[in-house]
Amino acid sequence: MALGASLHIRKIWRRFWIALCLLVGIWLLPALPAQALLPIPGTQTLIARLPAGNAITDPKALLRLALPIDNPTVRELQTDLEDISPLLRGKRWSSISANVSKAKAILRDRPDQLLSSIPEDRQGQAQTLLAELVPSLDTLQEAAKNKDRTTLLSAKATALDLVGKLEELMVQDFAYTPPPEYADLPQLLGRATVEMDTSQGPLTIVVDGYSAPITAGNFIDLVQRGFYNKLPFIRAEESYVLQAGDPPGPEVGFIDPKTKKYRAIPLEILVKGDRQPLYGITLEEAGRYLEYPVLPFSAYGTLALARPNEDPNGGSSQFFFLLFEPELTPAGLNLLDGRYAVFGYVVEGQDALGKLREGDTITSAKVIDGLENFKA
Repeated sequence: MALGASLHIRKIWRRFWIALCLLVGIWLLPALPAQALLPIPGTQTLIARLPAGNAITDPKALLRLALPIDNPTVRELQTDLEDISPLLRGKRWSSISANVSKAKAILRDRPDQLLSSIPEDRQGQAQTLLAELVPSLDTLQEAAKNKDRTTLLSAKATALDLVGKLEELMVQDFAYTPPPEYADLPQLLGRATVEMDTSQGPLTIVVDGYSAPITAGNFIDLVQRGFYNKLPFIRAEESYVLQAGDPPGPEVGFIDPKTKKYRAIPLEILVKGDRQPLYGITLEEAGRYLEYPVLPFSAYGTLALARPNEDPNGGSSQFFFLLFEPELTPAGLNLLDGRYAVFGYVVEGQDALGKLREGDTITSAKVIDGLENFKA
């Protein structure tokens, strides 16, 4: 009895300190000479916003799911492969083999359905990807049979990268036109990849203009201008956020050299099921706090635009990475979802990201892919 009571009390205290640390961390952020994060909502809102089940925390998986495509067969193929990870944690080798067999059956029996969403001029590329998938799935099946974890993880990553490339070929015209009042702002009508060199090593970031064209376009524009080169990281909260983008001098954002004015970026959040983002309002303010953003704060290295607490449309050049920690920032719908515009994820360089501290610097940043999708 005494031991049980002691453990219960320790759990209560642990939860209390986690909540207190998060609360203090968020409330202290406005003390920065920069954009910051909002205070947390009430307890009832928090509880309502944490869904049951295992949320997706892999940045590449989140990017695959965020693609604006409608092909149930390729999503089924993707799910069979994505679900291998939780099965592997439970050492459920027979279930892993079953998933791989299902994926191979889709590839063998339903190639026409997989190719049905591919434009004619991309059919050749798509067929090549399907052909490359076959040996990857064979390797997966053999690794599952031999209970070879290392080979299995490598083959799964290769197969899912091929599936992701196939899904990217399915994206056709840009789905919507951003509101005309933002026509003078840069836009990214698709995706781009940015390589950011830092004092602790390189980061590779995929920036998603499908879900946040204006926020992503602003970031790509500033990267192209060399705005972020040599800028320091101005705050690093362990297991929480890493923030940068504050220029030297009194300004807290980008001043357009042509207009001599602060470039303000509207809050931009695409909700699952919507055809275009919401602008200028948080999901909570819109009465939609139970709904899911297409790009959630559920991966280590989630990239989002910082902004002043009181102004949802006051973001500019400052951004932050979420240093995802499940107990402080639970995946699914946490305290940041629907309040800040996520516009990308770190897909390589997580080790370097974890080493960065306040005072470290962005050595340089450059666009290495997708610049054709940028509209200045």
